[in-house]
Amino acid sequence: MSRLIPIPRTPSAYAYPLLIKQLLHAPMAVNPEQEIVYRGQVRHSYWTMRHRVGQLASGLDSQGIEAGDTVAVMDWDSHRYLESYFGIPMMGAVLMTVNVRLSPEQIAYTLNHAGVKLLMVHADFLPVIEAIRDQLETVERLILISDDTLSIESTPLPEGFVAEYEALLAASPPDYAFPDFDENARATTFYTTGTTGLPKGVYFSHRQIVLHTLATMAALTSAPSQGRVHRDDVYMPLTPMFHVHAWGMPYVATALGMKQVYPGRYAADHLLRLISGERVTFSHGVPTLLHMLLSHPDAANVDLSGLKIIVGGSALPRGLAQAALDRGIDVFTGYGMSETCPILTLAQVKTTLRGDTTTELDVRTKTGLPIPLVDLRIVDDEMRDVAHDGKANGEIVVRAPWLTQGYLGSASESERLWAGGYLHTNDIGSIDSDGYLQVTDRIKDVIKSGGEWVSSLELEDLISRHPAVSEVAVIGIRDTRWGERPLPLIVLRPGQSAEPADILEHLRDFVRRGAISKYAVPDRVLFVDAIEKTSVGKINKRLLREQYQAVLPL
Repeated sequence: MSRLIPIPRTPSAYAYPLLIKQLLHAPMAVNPEQEIVYRGQVRHSYWTMRHRVGQLASGLDSQGIEAGDTVAVMDWDSHRYLESYFGIPMMGAVLMTVNVRLSPEQIAYTLNHAGVKLLMVHADFLPVIEAIRDQLETVERLILISDDTLSIESTPLPEGFVAEYEALLAASPPDYAFPDFDENARATTFYTTGTTGLPKGVYFSHRQIVLHTLATMAALTSAPSQGRVHRDDVYMPLTPMFHVHAWGMPYVATALGMKQVYPGRYAADHLLRLISGERVTFSHGVPTLLHMLLSHPDAANVDLSGLKIIVGGSALPRGLAQAALDRGIDVFTGYGMSETCPILTLAQVKTTLRGDTTTELDVRTKTGLPIPLVDLRIVDDEMRDVAHDGKANGEIVVRAPWLTQGYLGSASESERLWAGGYLHTNDIGSIDSDGYLQVTDRIKDVIKSGGEWVSSLELEDLISRHPAVSEVAVIGIRDTRWGERPLPLIVLRPGQSAEPADILEHLRDFVRRGAISKYAVPDRVLFVDAIEKTSVGKINKRLLREQYQAVLPL
């Protein structure tokens, strides 16, 4: 191969590093007067947001924060969090988003592991900080966040706090000179919420976040109609901002100059009021939150038509998708994980597949098509590709320019994550002839019964179609004869009733149609009041397996 020669560069030419600050150019030029709204109580323009980002950086600088330092945030979804998404990494520091739903001991572990120097804390979380204050090893300064700044002005700060957020901004100039630096510098850190072991730190560079933003934006805006997102949409997250950059969507919404609505603490009635009052048209979240909105009594009085929602974090049950479509919601799946920044695929319906209601529902509940720049494969144990026929299954492995390059401080786990040069998702899936990925299970959740593989996700989808079913989780329970058997845990809809025999007959109908094997039909069904979730709203199957294996005989 001939020697590759870099392009010649004029000495005065600007190299344009891919830094988060570059995402602000377009909205400030195209739509600077657009609104950013917090809880319907605070409203300001992009001009004001950019002003406050400068003030935040100046204020942190006055508190001794330098490039490379880690600043952590504990807040509800807010305009302040959006400012932190930009101001902290733009000054060269590292933003750590704290999962406020972890236990106090886990929060202390993550703060120490990340080496946090300064911590900004909403007043609601002060009891947590007081409980772990003596355990914090690296935190030097604390800044209070409060929605009630007037009372803060006349009340002494809690012991150990150096400033209140709004007071710090008010005392700081907005003209902070954000420097250029290496686009590969770390911008963010957060911790995965796995169901075993300690939380693992993942990290992303400026370059990775910018490229993820551009690729996600390209995927969303290139759709001709279904699943299309554009600058006239009104954005409100239903994914916590501490979790994977709220799926990166605040960066996308900002780059497009959308009106943005931040709800604070999640409550179904409050979210529905914001959707109605602010005319929200674009959101994303886990199935649990969509279910919570649709099942709330106030939902009957809110026009949800025109709302686009990407559902991820766990499989989108067909029954829930149909309920959303019946309300006029353009619902479809997105797929990724903490380690992937996160978006890898979106289940937008190709124009050639539009028109048939059943086909569209099938596609919307698939895992989706890879977005630009994603190299996604399904492979066997030898890393060989399996057929894209919609039937052959393999592990999903992936490459993209925004995938975490490892786990913070854990070389051995990082090598396992990247074995063979591809990031291993530990998900099993198939790809059909149209290119759509379908995750069939997590490797750790797949059920092996009498030599047959049974997909818990497939069973959950089929059971969700029963009209009496509100929520369902299928777990594998040890069995002396078959090794494992599937056990559905079902929450019924209010006012609905069903017997285990009804659910089993519902599944046998799919056996008669050839949709599933007869071995997949469970021996029993349990009706429960609620299904355990993780801190980010996913079904906690590890906990459910432990809980129900302990009370059910082999």
